[in-house]
Amino acid sequence: MDFDLTWLLWGLPVAFALGWAASRLDLRQWRFESRQAPKAYFRGLNHLLNEQQDQAIDAFIEAVQGDPDTTELHFALGNLFRRRGDYDRAVRVHEHLLARADLSRKDRDRAQHALALDFLKAGLLDRAESALHKLEGTAFESEARLALLGIYERSRDWPQAQAIAEKLDAVEQGSFTTRIAHYLCEQAETAHRQGEAAHTRALLDEVVRRAPGLARGWMARSALRSQQGDAAGALDDLLALARQAPLALPLAARGMAELARQTGRSAPVRALLEDAQAQAPSIDVTEALARLAEQPEDARRAYLRHLDAEPSLVIASQWLAGETLSDAKAQASVQRAFDNASGPLKRYRCAACGFEARQHFWQCPGCQAWDSYPARRVEEL
Repeated sequence: MDFDLTWLLWGLPVAFALGWAASRLDLRQWRFESRQAPKAYFRGLNHLLNEQQDQAIDAFIEAVQGDPDTTELHFALGNLFRRRGDYDRAVRVHEHLLARADLSRKDRDRAQHALALDFLKAGLLDRAESALHKLEGTAFESEARLALLGIYERSRDWPQAQAIAEKLDAVEQGSFTTRIAHYLCEQAETAHRQGEAAHTRALLDEVVRRAPGLARGWMARSALRSQQGDAAGALDDLLALARQAPLALPLAARGMAELARQTGRSAPVRALLEDAQAQAPSIDVTEALARLAEQPEDARRAYLRHLDAEPSLVIASQWLAGETLSDAKAQASVQRAFDNASGPLKRYRCAACGFEARQHFWQCPGCQAWDSYPARRVEEL
């Protein structure tokens, strides 16, 4: 059967017409979607202004499905929700971004970082830790490690904190030597509570080797030696503290005086404390000198020398306690008034947040800052 060319002549115009119609339909669809995208934006903005965050998110997600260039809108919306404390909504926004197949590597890392911050702010530390570990090798690696450091400190996972701090120290993200030494001290305290004396000593030896200027290491090792009956070695550690960290001497002065009396080395310790007192009068150093006094008169003179150099209600109260006035009843009332007035002045105050405490902390319970407590009392600041 011969092929009829007539059908070909009819077919070409028909194919052309169908192609033209299809192109017009695509154009109309594109125009329809282009009009719909701005409407979705405005609808989402309207919901946001009306405090309808769920509807706003749905509207913005609808907008982004037709226009991949709205990534920045998602980031802005997620950050807004996080700042407002709407962590669930922030997580939804950033998880939606991560679910997109067309997201660039840079934006994917950014979304992963934002998601980790959502979990962190919400207090979901386990999920935050998992999200932060996924940022290794990205542009957010350093920020992620710092956030992990905060998580491990809050959970008191000191070995993990030490590992992260050593990574940060290795890439020169500031010096973490002192922070690592504190982590070792925390591990030493744990080992000591568990009765692991040898491990405790090894950790503290590492502390004084790594950070000889950290008073905590010397004081902790001195306390350990004292408990083990090595009073001479314990005093040697506190004398090393006086050389390596002289500003922290007030923290060790009382222990130094007690160990000096136990070991019969009161004279050199008294000379050291008197020299420190002459340079910068300290309440704790004065009290240590009073403990070393062989006669009550010597203790009173130590208090008076302090008062001559620097007025102090705390020291005045200590001096009054050693005096005998003619009216014993009046003296008791005056002493009680002095003690009440001087009590708050004996506290330590965090230089970072102002949190006050009766005892000295190496890490502030209020703001979690390290070494933020000066070695001096509130009255001396």
